[in-house]
Amino acid sequence: MTTSPIHVERRDGVAVWTIDRPERMNSLSRDTLLELGRLSREAVTDDAVRAIVLTGSGSKAFCAGADLKERQGMTENDVRVQVALYRSELGLLDRSSKPVIGAINGAALGGGLELALICDLRVAAPHATFALPETALGIIPGAGGTQRLPRIVGEARAKEMILLARRIDATEALAWGLVNRIAPEGANLVDDVLAWIAPIVGGAPIAQAAALEAIDRAHDTTLELGLELEKVSYDKTLVSEDRREALAAIAGKRKPVFRGK
Repeated sequence: MTTSPIHVERRDGVAVWTIDRPERMNSLSRDTLLELGRLSREAVTDDAVRAIVLTGSGSKAFCAGADLKERQGMTENDVRVQVALYRSELGLLDRSSKPVIGAINGAALGGGLELALICDLRVAAPHATFALPETALGIIPGAGGTQRLPRIVGEARAKEMILLARRIDATEALAWGLVNRIAPEGANLVDDVLAWIAPIVGGAPIAQAAALEAIDRAHDTTLELGLELEKVSYDKTLVSEDRREALAAIAGKRKPVFRGK
């Protein structure tokens, strides 16, 4: 790649990644998927990164999903390989020990919504829209949409969106729990997100990673086993220096300084 499809910046411990393909509605080309994977591999091992914010360039689209222009020249097997990249490259974000926040600056369609579903938290611009229109195109969501959407909004609403290929706006997305927050009208979306996640940046990274691990495990097991796995995750925080620092800060009536140790 001569020019990266992802614009990267670091803001006070937060890695901000902007899909920078506005001429293609920030769609997910192969290069874009591979670059997201590369950045994810770097971020998860970088102690200076406390959180990742993912957004799109411009105000029209967060991500319109697959790059259909690129897809036109693909064989069926090429498409299978491409879909596998969603799991291998975007799966790194799904398993990230660092909180991933989607700043949904416009339309999140198809694979773009599936990308947003991978995020731990989602903040929408007031004009953002959301849809999984694949069944209207003779396919199904192939990057985790049939699995992640029901876990977030419930089975009935997920079926409504997928079977009717229905697009919903930010207000309905908030009511359904698809997004956590709608940024104020006229606000800079990324700035609003960074202010909102300040408790993450100033928090205890070991505890946050353990909490994410325990929550994610809850999807794949019974409550009884989930509680046992939660105990394992909790033990990681129990032996951390951050926990002792929190107790010392309370005793000293000061703000704790967490170091991720």
